[in-house]
Amino acid sequence: MSESSQSPLMGYHELLGLRVVEWSEGVAVVELVADERHLNRSGIVHGGVLTSMLDSALSLAGLYCELPGRVRRGMTLSLTTTFVGPAGPGLLRATGRVRGGGRKVYMASGEVTGRGGELVAMAEGAFRRRAGSESPEGVPE
Repeated sequence: MSESSQSPLMGYHELLGLRVVEWSEGVAVVELVADERHLNRSGIVHGGVLTSMLDSALSLAGLYCELPGRVRRGMTLSLTTTFVGPAGPGLLRATGRVRGGGRKVYMASGEVTGRGGELVAMAEGAFRRRAGSESPEGVPE
């Protein structure tokens, strides 16, 4: 992960077990080791877990701030998720990339891959940077 003092994750992310493994301008990668707590009644990773991973990776991709003591904050405006295949227990990796937009609103897309590199879900969304976060310099933390 690129150097940044900004903590990218919140309590909800910690509850899921997400961790940021790469974060730079326009790209974010989050990982999660899925276990029995993440499975649905069919024994596969719950779609809500995959959607949360995608929401986090896509959103973070547009919120990177390299300045110590500064942050960029945002919110999801829309998110469309497509589930491609089942995800079992093990390492899951979500990658988000900014695809376009402006200072306030940006679009991002990404995917989740399973432990063997297989595609399990993909998404695209629109996100809005909060007031003051339009600039790469962000706001005081």
